[in-house]
Amino acid sequence: MIIKHTCPNGVRIVLERIPTVRSVTIGFWIGTGSRFENEKNNGISHFIEHMLFKGTETRSARDIAEAFDRVGGQVNAFTSKEYTCFYARVLDEHADYAIEILADMLFHSTFDEGELKKEKQVVSEEIKMYEDTPDDRVHDLLSQASYGYHPLGLPILGSEASLATFDAEALRAYMADHYVPENTVVSIAGNVDESIIATVERIFSEYRVESHNVHYEKPVFQSGKIAKQKETEQAHLCLGFNGFPLGDDHIYDMIVLNNILGGSMSSRLFQEVREERGLAYSIFSYHTAYRDSGLLTIYGGTGADQIDELYETILMTLDDIRSKGITEKELENSKEQLKGNMMLSLESTSSRMSRNAKNELLLNRHRSLDEMMASIDAVTLEGVKAVAEQVFGGAFSCSVISPSGRLPARIKA
Repeated sequence: MIIKHTCPNGVRIVLERIPTVRSVTIGFWIGTGSRFENEKNNGISHFIEHMLFKGTETRSARDIAEAFDRVGGQVNAFTSKEYTCFYARVLDEHADYAIEILADMLFHSTFDEGELKKEKQVVSEEIKMYEDTPDDRVHDLLSQASYGYHPLGLPILGSEASLATFDAEALRAYMADHYVPENTVVSIAGNVDESIIATVERIFSEYRVESHNVHYEKPVFQSGKIAKQKETEQAHLCLGFNGFPLGDDHIYDMIVLNNILGGSMSSRLFQEVREERGLAYSIFSYHTAYRDSGLLTIYGGTGADQIDELYETILMTLDDIRSKGITEKELENSKEQLKGNMMLSLESTSSRMSRNAKNELLLNRHRSLDEMMASIDAVTLEGVKAVAEQVFGGAFSCSVISPSGRLPARIKA
């Protein structure tokens, strides 16, 4: 059972008791990420995430690391386009201890000038590493092609130029606007009882930042095309299609469609592109649902001289789904696979903590597993075909990184 509690200052607490384990995972989730940035401060959400590990008024960066090591715990963080999360997984007996340290990082980080300088170099190396990974970088280019100058088109890591401008004042100003109580969810899953809610409320009682109304614009999908030249062994191709936002009535039709298209080893794309034609080692699709929009992405990596054939094979697969639909066998297999994956993914306290936090932060509601299973079961052949027609019948975006730096022959830039 999921227990929700809202503190007087607006911080939301979500607790799921799992008495069959001996661990607990605690996550502090802030509803901000790269979509709330602009070109000048792009990457600041990610940089703040790094800096919260670099020392507080009473703990050094080493102290923070050792604090979790000494109790056999794990601590980490990540930034996405719409949220930032700091989390720790510890034995249940150390739950209060972990909350206190995470709160110290959130409230009392000093943003020391020396640490800022060192961490800028660390993030600079992270950006360079990403640039050297074309099968990752091509997805960022697709976001840019799909959303243009909208913040959803910006990379999470930012750029070397924006990184150079960050100082303690800029970090604190951004936190003052976005790290506010109403924009914060504390998600806890594991072997703890409701008394932990009082612990969180006590620690967060000092969280009295003045709230600001943060506005964000809905993006308009664009059929942009971007090709970059890079000396790589493969050509990396992404196609993007306008999808569905979180909570949309058609989201489960979309999930089933994506799974059949490129979500598994038995998917249409995997079987046709890899198994039948041997065109790619890596070929897959995925759907990303944002608060107000969505993007279906197809990725494939192939030999530089085979990019045209890969592109044509993908289009042929999409046209076949649009014209003929999917089979009853595909539908039933996909439903069972999705339900199995959903159940298996929730066997850890970390995954349950994340699921509950996203539901609270982005949807402000929680659906039971039975309700989600029922939604998957309710997907029909007709529903999937209608979504395929809507998604694949429209314009699409494209990104390529390859030795030639050219788009597939049939695409006009």
